[in-house]
Amino acid sequence: MRCPKCTHQEDKVVDTRTVRNGDAIRRRRVCLKCGHRFTTYEEVVKAHLRVIKRDGRHEELDRNKLLGGIMRACEKRPVSATDVELIVSRILNELEAEYERELPSTAIGMKVMEALEKIDEVAYIRFASVYRRFKDVNQFLSEVEGLIGRE
Repeated sequence: MRCPKCTHQEDKVVDTRTVRNGDAIRRRRVCLKCGHRFTTYEEVVKAHLRVIKRDGRHEELDRNKLLGGIMRACEKRPVSATDVELIVSRILNELEAEYERELPSTAIGMKVMEALEKIDEVAYIRFASVYRRFKDVNQFLSEVEGLIGRE
């Protein structure tokens, strides 16, 4: 690893820790020439999944877009940012295990709805109303009645 200060190529690892629930390794290093300490991260390079949208377009699976959608559904609800991060990580891990290169957007929506239904019913209904594109109040009421019937 090249030192960011003097560009010397030899260093010594002085500390190694797993981070992000074991998804990455943090290494603390010291340059053998100038003594500068720096940190590196090592993680598995995963294949980029592409989402097949409803209209047939393809786009790269975007963690931030998924996070934003779930955060909007959970706005002003008793769901912590940590809980949302865990949901996003779990969904992404499941999708990467199930799909190799491409996945339908419906697969993402269903996983989000399953996760939200377990943690907050209001967030679930908010997300479902956008995901399922409710046309009128009757569709909304039908979803709420279905949710009540499952309890």
